[in-house]
Amino acid sequence: MHKLLLIALAGAAGTLCRYWLSGAVYDALGRDFPWGTWAVNILGSFLFGLVWVLSEERGFLSPQARILILTGFMGAFTTFSTFIFESGELLRDAQWLRLALNIAGQNAVGFAGLVLGSSLGRIL
Repeated sequence: MHKLLLIALAGAAGTLCRYWLSGAVYDALGRDFPWGTWAVNILGSFLFGLVWVLSEERGFLSPQARILILTGFMGAFTTFSTFIFESGELLRDAQWLRLALNIAGQNAVGFAGLVLGSSLGRIL
């Protein structure tokens, strides 16, 4: 139970950081393009890679700290970082078809889900 509470608190921090960062970027650059989301997703991908290497390859972070940061904080900050990391793993393993399916599929099906969900919402 203690572990779940810590993950939830890290998630709350990630959510607040996402809100703050995207808002600050939108305030600075305007809202004519999703710059705030862009900034969050790119920073999230960078941070995911950094934390992963520091924990897995360098041993600087414990497995518990990695779970709190990657699952709790990063999971709430952006799921895009996980998507990019998993795509990177497929690239590393030369799983070309799976890589293409992951990238194209998640984007295409995700967009289709948005359109379908929006359409259903308009009907209801």
